[in-house]
Amino acid sequence: MKVIICGAGQVGWQIARHLSSEKNDVTVVDNNSELVSRAVDTLDVNGIAGNASYPDVLSMAGAADADMIIAATYSDEVNMVTCQVAHSVFKIPRKIARLRGQSYLDAIYSDLYQRDHLPIDVVISPEKEVAIQALRQLRSPATFDTEPFMEGKVELLGLTLTQECNVLNTSLRQLSELFPNLRANVVAIRRNGILTVPDSQEQLIIDDQVYVCTNADDKERCLEIFGKTNKKQDRVIIIGGGNVGLMVAKSLENNAVKIHSKIIEANRDCAERIADQLERTIVLHGDGLDMELLEEANISKTDTVLAVTDDDKTNLLACARAKSLGCPMVVALINDPTLTTLMGPLNIDASVNPRATTVSSILRHVRHGRVKAVYSIGDAEAEVIEAQVMSTSPIVGSVIRDVEWPDGSIIGAIQKNGKVFRPEGNTKIEEGDIVVIFTLSQDVSEVERLFQVNIDFF
Repeated sequence: MKVIICGAGQVGWQIARHLSSEKNDVTVVDNNSELVSRAVDTLDVNGIAGNASYPDVLSMAGAADADMIIAATYSDEVNMVTCQVAHSVFKIPRKIARLRGQSYLDAIYSDLYQRDHLPIDVVISPEKEVAIQALRQLRSPATFDTEPFMEGKVELLGLTLTQECNVLNTSLRQLSELFPNLRANVVAIRRNGILTVPDSQEQLIIDDQVYVCTNADDKERCLEIFGKTNKKQDRVIIIGGGNVGLMVAKSLENNAVKIHSKIIEANRDCAERIADQLERTIVLHGDGLDMELLEEANISKTDTVLAVTDDDKTNLLACARAKSLGCPMVVALINDPTLTTLMGPLNIDASVNPRATTVSSILRHVRHGRVKAVYSIGDAEAEVIEAQVMSTSPIVGSVIRDVEWPDGSIIGAIQKNGKVFRPEGNTKIEEGDIVVIFTLSQDVSEVERLFQVNIDFF
């Protein structure tokens, strides 16, 4: 597949990294020649320095025979014009644009993106994706990461093992024997900073970060086995009143269960603006690091603090301060993945990574064939893919234990005729089955080959 990626920033670079590693023909376009050089030097991609919306620049990038264009520059308007040029001049069949402006995303203007107007096939809103992920994290406070699959029938849970874990020093094989009816599967372990797919002899030890794929109906039992409980979130403080904070607050106001929420915003104009848009949320003007203000907001009786300002360090410090003042659960928005190593020392429970959520959202629409969902783990270290097994797949008719899986991949759940099962060695893979598979990044292309997901692209 030939793909043009416009914008070589964090998101564009990660998308290029994913797609080039899977042997796609990728060209990166950016008006910053240094960013283009970085992509060309570190990835197996071509690069063009220039304005992505200019027809001659797209022509040099190979737009005449491109299959897809992803417009992810920092300018909404450039992304829009790029898709228009890609459609009108080069007839590129698939066009994806990242848009930040909230007015562009308003549902009443959705007709704008039809083929006769602005021909954009998929619109990605980073703030919306981050707000959705933050809300998921609020609903699952016992986890450091969570993502639904199979229309909510399966959940991926990230759990840090503490002394309260009931199965410490237990091998995964023993875990299956102890709980034969538990529809859950440990698909990955991060130990000493290294993410691996474990074998059945691997033991669970304290401080491990494990990723568990569980049937949604068994989620509470699964959490209990790993020593976790989901406490009700009645009181939430949001630090940062930008687009993400506002979206989260509006969602909490619309929640069927009443949640008392407050927003702390440092900019007075912004605080006044969001106060006019919210009905039940209390908006406080001030610094989220101000101890007196936090105490005035009753931080010690708050269930969760969600720090979503546009500065990673402010979010980390605000969470650390909230934790020191007695808040039991703190979640920080962190753009820079290298800063996540500070979460442990600062006693921060969970994080939301805007880059990873945006990359996951784009990949969901880029992946070939019958791929229904994609979730990026860590700093593009791994992916969790939900895909339908096609008749052309070489593994159709085989049982799981007989398939030569890549070392860095494992099936977390399988759905047959609408019913979800925990995969066993003797589970037969049949056409039409839907699987959730965890795979390290270097093995994604081999997993796609096994599932033959590129047959009916588009």
